[in-house]
Amino acid sequence: RKTHSESAFFPSPMIEGIGACGWILVSLSFLFVLITFPFSIWMCLKIVKEYERAVVFRLGRIVSKKAKGPGLIMVLPCTDVFARVDLRTVTSNIPLQEILTKDSVTTQVDGVVYYKIHSAVCSVANVTDVHLATNLLAQTTLRNVLGTQSLSQILSGREEIAHNIQSILDNATGKWGIQVARVEIKDVRIPMEMQRAMAAEAEATRDARAQIIAAEGERNASEALKQASMVLVEAPSALQLRYLQTLTTLATEKNSTIVFPLPMNMLQGFYKQ
Repeated sequence: RKTHSESAFFPSPMIEGIGACGWILVSLSFLFVLITFPFSIWMCLKIVKEYERAVVFRLGRIVSKKAKGPGLIMVLPCTDVFARVDLRTVTSNIPLQEILTKDSVTTQVDGVVYYKIHSAVCSVANVTDVHLATNLLAQTTLRNVLGTQSLSQILSGREEIAHNIQSILDNATGKWGIQVARVEIKDVRIPMEMQRAMAAEAEATRDARAQIIAAEGERNASEALKQASMVLVEAPSALQLRYLQTLTTLATEKNSTIVFPLPMNMLQGFYKQ
């Protein structure tokens, strides 16, 4: 039973479809390595880092249908070609996209996509440039998704829209060996005229709310005055106490003008004369 380290140094005996001619070429290549040993070993041994995987092609076919590494791997001269694949998370910026929203507002939106390769073989065998393909697909998906939303939905529902874009990208890039970890919308830019219109609308809304609050305050004050007048009618002496309290307030504020209220029945005699 071979261990993993042994399979990394010796060519795999199971390579389907290379034919008799392919076996002859592989055997000659391996014989060349043995004849020129130990000089050839430095050319055949490759180091694959912990965060990398190597996809080895032998006569155009992927060896063992899986990636190799990390550690030391052996590549036969003339017959083997290998590609390194980085498995770390990649940050891909989505350039500024000009989008026409559902309510016919032109806006510019950019974002960022975080993804990583979970299948090195698929990323090499199924697409020419996996990073370019993912970035272009992210741009197209961003335009398509935001084109179905209104401006208010884009401004208030960024998180939900980002999750929707992430789900679409993850399903589309799965066959490329890509796993989308996160999508974020960075900035939403709207025309200056629209900004002024939105500011005017917000100011009008605040003014209307302030007027409603002031009207409610006047109504509450009138109801309180009504209740106070009913109390004064039931207790006439309370009016004199209120007058004295008002004089005390005026004196505290050092006001030189003092108003003395007079009952209207005292002035009726002057009117008759």
